[in-house]
Amino acid sequence: MLVIPAVDIQGGRAVRLLGGDPERETVYFEDPLEAALHWQSQGAQFLHLVDLDAATGRGENRAVLRRIAEHLSIPFEVGGGVRSLEAARELLALGAARVVVGTLAVKAPALLEAMLAEFGPERVAVSLDAKGLEVVVAGWAEGTAQDVRDLAKTMHRMGVHTLIYTDVRRDGTLAGLDWEVIGRVREAWPAYLIAGGGIASDADLEGLHKLGVEGAITGKAVYEGRIDLRRWV
Repeated sequence: MLVIPAVDIQGGRAVRLLGGDPERETVYFEDPLEAALHWQSQGAQFLHLVDLDAATGRGENRAVLRRIAEHLSIPFEVGGGVRSLEAARELLALGAARVVVGTLAVKAPALLEAMLAEFGPERVAVSLDAKGLEVVVAGWAEGTAQDVRDLAKTMHRMGVHTLIYTDVRRDGTLAGLDWEVIGRVREAWPAYLIAGGGIASDADLEGLHKLGVEGAITGKAVYEGRIDLRRWV
């Protein structure tokens, strides 16, 4: 299983949010490039970068992302506020291996189809963020009353190959995973699945591996030393 450290960028710094709340941040690195290079030095094979300001409409951190792209030697994906073909093109041209779309995938499926057609499914991942099974969008601030399993099946029919599921109730809490929900998402999604939100220990990673989940995004647990990334590379 691929363990993917997250570098969440807000206000030009590498942070983690509690439950996705922009006002409840913990700063781990003043310079996100330092965070990215740190995880690379620890053996990470892939990174998950998120522009939190772009996700919430409070700005953007494109210059920071460009600096990271210029210095990293491992592949990375970028999410957060990717809501147009132009934004996706810019991030891929900048050096991202793939873009991650969430709100766009839910609210503008025709645009998602256009991205898949232009870039190919290997360069577009869909992130379905949910409170349990209910999908939320717009930086996790807006409920949709849609079941993640139904949307996952729709995305697969559209040609999506990589799905990221995040339980926003648990993200940044170190509360562990909701195994019943993760199991249901695994059953509903037949392709490559990456899970996150609440991962707290190696036991959580081992549980995901046993469920057949192909990847895990972890933030606070690796930043605070609860998971030794080197065990998983």
